[in-house]
Amino acid sequence: MPAPATNAKWISIVGARPQFIKVSPVGKAIQACNQTGGARLVDHRVINTGQHYDHEMAGLIFQQLGLPAPDYNLGVGSGSHQEQLARMLERLEPILAEENPDWVIVYGDTNSTLAGALAAARLGMAVAHVEAGCRSYNGRMPEEQNRVLTDHLSQLLFTASRCAVENLRKEGIGGPQDPRNRIVEFVGDVMYDTFLANFANAEALAPATLERLELQSNQYYLLTVHRAENTTQPEQVRNILQIVESLDLPVLFPMHPRTRQLLAGEGALHNGNIRIVPPLGYLELLAAGKYARKIITDSGGVQKEAFYLKVPCVTLRRETEWPETVTLGANRLVGTDRSELLQAIGEPASGFEQVDLPFGDGHASELIVDSLLAA
Repeated sequence: MPAPATNAKWISIVGARPQFIKVSPVGKAIQACNQTGGARLVDHRVINTGQHYDHEMAGLIFQQLGLPAPDYNLGVGSGSHQEQLARMLERLEPILAEENPDWVIVYGDTNSTLAGALAAARLGMAVAHVEAGCRSYNGRMPEEQNRVLTDHLSQLLFTASRCAVENLRKEGIGGPQDPRNRIVEFVGDVMYDTFLANFANAEALAPATLERLELQSNQYYLLTVHRAENTTQPEQVRNILQIVESLDLPVLFPMHPRTRQLLAGEGALHNGNIRIVPPLGYLELLAAGKYARKIITDSGGVQKEAFYLKVPCVTLRRETEWPETVTLGANRLVGTDRSELLQAIGEPASGFEQVDLPFGDGHASELIVDSLLAA
């Protein structure tokens, strides 16, 4: 008789919209693994810190991706980085101590990522980091601080690109010289897994989405702005809006709640050439991105989605954690200088449509589950 299946317990900690996109395919890969009746069954639980808490940023994406409700919702809400981290650590500790998982899985580079890794490490629990090794080499960025600290707290590090593997090697993580014997694996991008699984649904929504937004295919730009470096002061956002307002086509701007709050009463929420709308659902944002002339953003995730959509991207930063998109001609880093930004937006699109994807083959989640089961 075959040996009875033994259970493994894993806990995923998420809290922001990009992490909901990343945990979705991992959860589905775990379900598929359990359905095959292998030697080990996985009890997978999800903790949502509540870092993103409004419907457009959190609730809608759970619905669109078919995510089950989280097992725990910590409801930390907004606040300074220090306030968020303190509340997360306080609320995570008793849950992790009671659940006692074999692996704590964290995703990306948010405050929820760092809090999950730190809480688990202090309890002596093994940490797996999905999307490890990304580096912008801008140490002032909170996201960069979160990435580096989380990587150094983790035992199993899953990278979305081979460049990220090299970044970790430079820091002594992974490989034969690593005194802690940490394991680094290039698995590919879980966001690409999600993209492939949902793009057909996004395309089906595209006609209705463009009609509702009163836009025509290839006759508008898509703008997203949320990084702290661009949204700390109202004048920073106003500067970006004043530049893009002069473009030759309408600019669709799904505004982050934090940015809207920052600009409230500042006289910047005008119409003109800029179409300011609430945050779009994941599928609607893909649809809007697919048919944009170009995508203008400061988001790392949107840079990759533009790459997958084969739409030229102009990034409102001087560095990126996804240098492959720049090397392959899909992305221009320009910061917020007016002349550079306008020049980049006005340039003809480069022919990056034929390049091979550097972020795996869309099966990152299955490789992650296999590796965790084998660890």
